[in-house]
Amino acid sequence: MKKWLIPTLALSVAALALGQAQQVTLEQWYHQYGEAGTQQAVQRYAADYTKKTPNVKVNVSWIPGNYTQKLNAALLSGTGPDLFEDASDIYTRAKAGQIVPLDDLFTAQDKKDFGPILGTVTYKGKIYAVPMIMDTVVLYYRKSALAKAGVKPPTTYAELLAASKKLTTGGQKGLFIGNDGGVAALATWMPASAGVPLVQGNKVTFDNSRTVKAYEALRALNQSGVLLKGAPQDFWDPTAFNQGLTAMQINGLWALPAVEKALGDDFGVLPWPKLDAQGKSVMLYGSWNIAVNAKSKNVAAAKALVKAQWIQNTALQAEWATAYGFHLPPRASATQAAAKLSKGNAAEVVRLNKTYGQLLPTGWGGGMQTALNDVAAQAVNGNQPLAPLVKAAAAKAQAELTQRLK
Repeated sequence: MKKWLIPTLALSVAALALGQAQQVTLEQWYHQYGEAGTQQAVQRYAADYTKKTPNVKVNVSWIPGNYTQKLNAALLSGTGPDLFEDASDIYTRAKAGQIVPLDDLFTAQDKKDFGPILGTVTYKGKIYAVPMIMDTVVLYYRKSALAKAGVKPPTTYAELLAASKKLTTGGQKGLFIGNDGGVAALATWMPASAGVPLVQGNKVTFDNSRTVKAYEALRALNQSGVLLKGAPQDFWDPTAFNQGLTAMQINGLWALPAVEKALGDDFGVLPWPKLDAQGKSVMLYGSWNIAVNAKSKNVAAAKALVKAQWIQNTALQAEWATAYGFHLPPRASATQAAAKLSKGNAAEVVRLNKTYGQLLPTGWGGGMQTALNDVAAQAVNGNQPLAPLVKAAAAKAQAELTQRLK
């Protein structure tokens, strides 16, 4: 009996290996997007993946509220999803062993096509996440308002201040940089506009007179009376600009469709002006990413989904970035294929981002950002000398960077 039982068992094992691949159910989390159709889109992406990979079922969870807080709690408690969207600190997650390296998913051409954005998801030489969309912020200006005031689109801080003064008239302010006076939006932009790198190698490098001058410019802007304060929505919403409460406003590419719908072609886009002749015009940008939970029981299946959807499928990337709101696809080839980014102000934002776009330095962390935000808050709301504050912020940032790089 044993003589025929052994080959029968062997045939059964072979059948399982060839025709009955193990059934896997992946849990995938997204934060709740505001744009209509996004939830349906990711559910469709999951269903399409299952059609092509029948042994893998994907359960998509659409998480409202404080997504990062909920994700952190799930990962720490061991109940996190197999793969998840994330815009938080890759360094911290990688160092804590919460996510797995994904280097083996990329070809050399893939890496070249993604470009510098991969540096923001790299920890100690390994790639720990795949960028899904990129967001960038520009300065929107109302063409007719500038023409009426006889000013040109500003390219320096002095021109910005002068234009804002001329544009402040009646019920219109010259510039809107946020209801907090630019603390949240410009804390990192101001040193960058002075041509100051925040970090070089393992050294924090913003403790200098140029950074102080940049924050003094932010203080002067707030004291000039040209800024819109108390807007119905903050700077990430185009309502104030569309309603004529301000002639210029910083906002993301995501707002462009709503601005275009309200104003037609009566607007243009600019990078944030350079501080002076020694400075640099700047647009900071970053990404939402997808990562794989290191505690997942289905790491291989989760990585295969990440590769199929967010590395190989550039058409999906282009759709996700432009069909529901306006963002930039991380892959250059996907950006080139996105028809909605090929004309008008959207194409101009793409061009400007290539020229003036800056990423936060590798290793930049939440405490470092808080240190800069504190300086910006004092520039806006206080009257203390700024040089000691910049020095103290740089010391805090250096301490955190040193700890993170260990």
